[in-house]
Amino acid sequence: MADEPTGEPAGEPADGGESARESAHESARRGDRGGARTYEGAGIAVSFDARVCRHAAECVRGLPEVFDTGRRPWITPNAAAPEAVAEVVRRCPTGALRYRRADGGVEEPDRPTTVLRTADGRLLVRGDLRVTGTDGEVRDTPRAMLCGCGLSGGQPYCDRSGACRDT
Repeated sequence: MADEPTGEPAGEPADGGESARESAHESARRGDRGGARTYEGAGIAVSFDARVCRHAAECVRGLPEVFDTGRRPWITPNAAAPEAVAEVVRRCPTGALRYRRADGGVEEPDRPTTVLRTADGRLLVRGDLRVTGTDGEVRDTPRAMLCGCGLSGGQPYCDRSGACRDT
């Protein structure tokens, strides 16, 4: 889709340009993983990892004034109250969206960890998660959408290539 979020605001080269780059240390300190782009606001910063997003669109339905795939940058955290932004970010089933409050607080994982198997086979997991991909990349996240059918090319994540593709 042409209007899918890419994580790159308009006017910046696809590689982020020298001015948009940050050190791996800075990214790790903020809780971002490689590939995530952070959009700073006065009261909250929202990071988006396009590699994990499966376009559930909870964000654009929840706060279209903040999350607008037709605009660059597509995330404008100052367009709503920080708590409203945080509430909508928590709806993201894949964990592609994360937040950090201006006071340094981050999303607290659900306790106890929950696993919900959807009718189409996806596993929606919430909690204090450490997910290891087939490439060995470890991702600490409060939310993940995992493959329940074994057909995903992005194991262990669901890429909607199995039975869930038509739902």
